[in-house]
Amino acid sequence: MSWAALTSGGKDSILSCQKAIDSGKDVEYLVTARPKNRDSYMFHSANLDVVPVIAKVAGKKYVEIPTEGNKEEELADLEAGLAALDIEGVIAGAVASEYQAERVRKITDNLGLELFTPLWHMDTGLLLEEVALRLDARIIVTAAEGLDASFLGARFDEALIHRLKRVAATRRINLAGEGGEYESITLNAPFYSRPITYVSAQVHSTHDRHELVLGGFA
Repeated sequence: MSWAALTSGGKDSILSCQKAIDSGKDVEYLVTARPKNRDSYMFHSANLDVVPVIAKVAGKKYVEIPTEGNKEEELADLEAGLAALDIEGVIAGAVASEYQAERVRKITDNLGLELFTPLWHMDTGLLLEEVALRLDARIIVTAAEGLDASFLGARFDEALIHRLKRVAATRRINLAGEGGEYESITLNAPFYSRPITYVSAQVHSTHDRHELVLGGFA
């Protein structure tokens, strides 16, 4: 039977999907929960239009689960969406968030599904090194002290990892962004048939959040 990968198009969920494929799992679906509430506790909202394009270039089926994004209620929406799929397991990109991991685990237990979280408790420095080595991932949201708009669009490489480590050393952010300090988008991965492109980019900023809004994904 096949598997479903939960993904927002960010580095962690895409790397987890890649690792699932590497391990021989038949990943048939890329599943995105699209919250109306930008401050959803569980789901990202930035640049989600990239995920159906990722699914297309990766030869996967795209499943979108709409949700209001209200705390706890959004979990019922995710469970109902997964229940409709003929799958044996779910892939998630959780790294350190007990909140997210526990809730996804509860859903998969309720549905009698396996859960694969290959990045769980992985050293964050090693995680970013693997992202830099295997993916073309860029920062698209910053929402923490020390992470200003100059980080937007930066690709994960040795230089960016060094910058993030310098901020983490003084601001106590999670190096992998697991606490919502930043969000990312993955424009290429080994399981893509080609890189994702876009035609427009705009920066939207408030006093504590900066977002790079991309458009025209293909």
